[in-house]
Formats: sequence, structure tokens, C-alpha cells
Amino acid sequence: MKTKLLIVDDEQIEREGLEAILLRGCPDLVIAQAKNGKIAVRMAEEFAPDLVLMDVKMPGMSGLEAIEQIGRNHPDIKFVMVTAYDTFEYARQAIKLGVKDYLLKPSKASEIVATVGRVLRQIEEERSALEASVQQRETLRKVLPVVETDIVTQLLFDHVHEVHLDELVGLLGVSTENEKFAMTVLVPPGSESAYAAIKEKIRRTGSGWVGALYGRQIPIIAFRDPARSHRSQGVAIARELLSAAKADGRTGWFVGIGNACASLAQIRQSYQEALIASTDPAVPVKYRFYADTPVLGVSRDGHPAKHLERQFFDRIRLGQWEMIRGDVMAFLRRYEHEGVDLLQGQQRVLELLWIASRVLLEMGVLHDSPLYSFQAQDYRQLRAESGLLLDRMRQSFAEHQDRIQPDTIQQIKQYIIEHSHEDISLDAIGKRVGLSPFYISKMFKEQLGVNYIDFLTECRIDRAKKLMGDPERSMKEITFEVGYHDPNYFSKVFKKLCDVSPTEYRKTLLGKRG
Repeated sequence: MKTKLLIVDDEQIEREGLEAILLRGCPDLVIAQAKNGKIAVRMAEEFAPDLVLMDVKMPGMSGLEAIEQIGRNHPDIKFVMVTAYDTFEYARQAIKLGVKDYLLKPSKASEIVATVGRVLRQIEEERSALEASVQQRETLRKVLPVVETDIVTQLLFDHVHEVHLDELVGLLGVSTENEKFAMTVLVPPGSESAYAAIKEKIRRTGSGWVGALYGRQIPIIAFRDPARSHRSQGVAIARELLSAAKADGRTGWFVGIGNACASLAQIRQSYQEALIASTDPAVPVKYRFYADTPVLGVSRDGHPAKHLERQFFDRIRLGQWEMIRGDVMAFLRRYEHEGVDLLQGQQRVLELLWIASRVLLEMGVLHDSPLYSFQAQDYRQLRAESGLLLDRMRQSFAEHQDRIQPDTIQQIKQYIIEHSHEDISLDAIGKRVGLSPFYISKMFKEQLGVNYIDFLTECRIDRAKKLMGDPERSMKEITFEVGYHDPNYFSKVFKKLCDVSPTEYRKTLLGKRG
């Protein structure tokens, strides 16, 4: 891209002399001329120069007036004043208008080329910085979906360390001051390709983050719109998502919607509520709020219902099947003791088993939905049939565990160490080893005692420290080489982990070597 220069002077001999000198010293320049300030203003639009050599004293519009007018509409154009008057007042006004330098008439050819050359180098540096910034934004745009799915996974299933949460959220460019709530989209078998359509709908509306697809469930963290009620916003998003079902053509789509919460730290509870709200996809309207779901026949504000729900989520994820069976049987005995109608008791237990089914799906354990094969005649039969359904779930869970290689997490750990500089994600790792990203996150924390994203960050920072020992590498180069796309983000993470900035660490490192 050639640089354009406009020479403005009312003396033709001056314009032609400057052009001849500059073409000899800077042969790649494209040069145009204007004989007064008014023409210069017009040519700023038509010729679009990068640099203007502006004479100060001209009839009609002065050079300073022309600079002020051009600069107002084209703030990126650079100016060098050409004047026979070396006075403080001209210099003061020129500095105020952002003039980069000035030439006194008459000037030596070497001085002219040197002065213009300095400004041309500045223009080139700014172009390079702009191109790098554009490339960086484009790279960041491509990696943001990876960041989004990972942060949803971490928020809903694992703890995100504060060193990452604020920065990741900032990277996504979203304010978390307003309330938020979780949703889960249940898609029928064979509709996994609809995941891209779901992501596009949420992206287009800017209403939330979409997590990774696991089993047949798609988790979503939705941002509350203060101008609308939680219910009206939830219904609008659910209908928008369900419109993808029409294009898919399959039945079985359902959207569960959790309660709104004030902070991201509470979003896991909202997500569990969304899962519970999706436990019966047979209802006529294909979305449901947790607030509309009668859980286990206990008051929504009652402690037992919420305690049992949380307990079930935790025990299923931990594979505590004897305790799960004990909970279900104790629940049935309580209903029998209270004289609750048998059909109602069967429906309530089925809702409890649906919760278990949803959590298993979340972990990537595929199995048939729990359904009673017959109407029990008494509570004894209902307990026996419920035990059989739990046994099937337990068997599916055990088969899933058997498919996992004993050293799977060690393999994943090694893969992260070797590929930490790449755009790896839990979703990508999950596809590589055939496991749910949620389940990988759980296993990683349990077996290694460290959060997946913390471990990835440690690998990147360790690699950065090694690269900092090479004085030939710039900090920007190191940022990209270790897997980050924003030098500012890298610097903040480094400082939070190491208590010093990357620059300070490098000075100490190189100083010791010296």
C-alpha cells in the first residue's frame, strides 16, 4: 500500500521543488499538489492523503485554518508545516492542531527528506499496529466460542478460579451486573446437528452463552433483560430456540428454565432447576419454568424438596447408588405412611428418577428414559419396580465407567501439556476421548486435585517463563506462542499467578543471567 502525500503551497515553484526532492528521496510516494487551502480541503476528500505538507501563509484560507478543517473530518491525516516564519505563535497553534513537524523555508534537500521520512515511518508503524490489531481481533473472534463453551462448563459443573472468571467474562465483552438464569435444551436423538442453529440464535440475540452439547442436552446461561420480566424473557428465548425444532422436523424438543439469580456463583443452582424443569417433556407446551414444577409434592419453599434435589444431583454424579436407592425407598415409605394416593406417589418418584436421568445424560451416560412398565397395585410393588429402574440406571453408569480407560485423565493431562499453546477446549478434548466435557471437568478435579482451566493456565505460564529467557522474543510474540490472543489478558493472568508483571519477571530473569 503506497503512501500518499499532498503538497499545499500558493507558489508553484515551491510545490514542484518539494515534489522533485521527495521523489528522489522517497520514490514510493504518490504525490499530489494543491495551490491553496480551499483546494487542499477538497483534495483531502478526493485524494485521501496520508501526509500533507502545508504552507502557512496563503491567500484566502491560511494553512492553519486548512489543517483545522481537514483534521476535523480526517483525524488520521498527518501534517508537516512549511513556513518562512519561525515564531512561537505559529508553533503554538500548530502543536495544538497536532502538526507532527515543520520545515523552514528555505530548507536543504536532506532536511526535507529527513523530516518527511520521520513522519512516514510513524505512518508505517501505525499501519502495522492497526493490521496487527485487526488480526488480533479476528483471531479473538474465532476463539471466543471456545472460551464461551468452556466458561459455561466451568460455571455449571466446576468452580472457576477468580483469576480466570473476571478475565474470561471481560474477554467475552459481557456485563455480569444484571441477573442471569440457566436454561437447558433437550434435543431428540439424531438432532445433534441442531447445536449450531441453537448457538447461532443465541449469538444473534446476544442473550446468553451456550455450553457444549453433551448427550442430548445443551446448557445455556441467559442474561436478564432489566426491561422485561424473567418469565416474558424466558418464554421469548424458549420459543426462539424451539423454532429450530421446526427446521429439524423431529419431536421431543424441550426447554427447561431455571430461576433468576444475582451472581454467576449461583448459576449452578439455576442450572439444576432448569434440568428439573425439563424432566417431563411430554407436557403440551414444550418449555417449562422451575417455578411451575411441583417437585416431590413438597412446598417449593420447603427445605426437604430443595435438600433432596441437591442431594440427588451430588450423589448421582459421585455414583453413590446405594445411598440413592436408600433415598428413593425412604421417600416411598414416607408417602405410604402419610397415606398418599399410590398413583400420585408413583408420579412423584418418577419425577425423582427423571432428575437422575438428566444428570446421567449430563455426564454422557446414554440410557432409556425411566418409565414404569405397569401400574403398581400397592407400595410394595412400587418399591420393587422403582428398584428395577434404579438398577438399570446403575448398570448404564457402570458400563460407562468401564468404557473409560484407567489412565484417561493422565492422557488428557499429557495432551494439555503438549498442546497448551493451541486453542484446546473441554469440548474438543471430550470428542477426542469420547467423554462429556462436564464429566472430564469432574474427573480432572477429583483425580488431579486441580481445576482443568487452572492446569491449562499453569502450563501456559510455565511455557511463557521459559520463552522469556530469550531476549530476542518480544512479549507480544510470547503471548501468542503460549496460546493467548490478547496481551493485556495474558499480562493480567500472569501477574495474578506470579505476583509480578511479565515485564518485571523478565527483567529479573535476564538480570540474573547477566
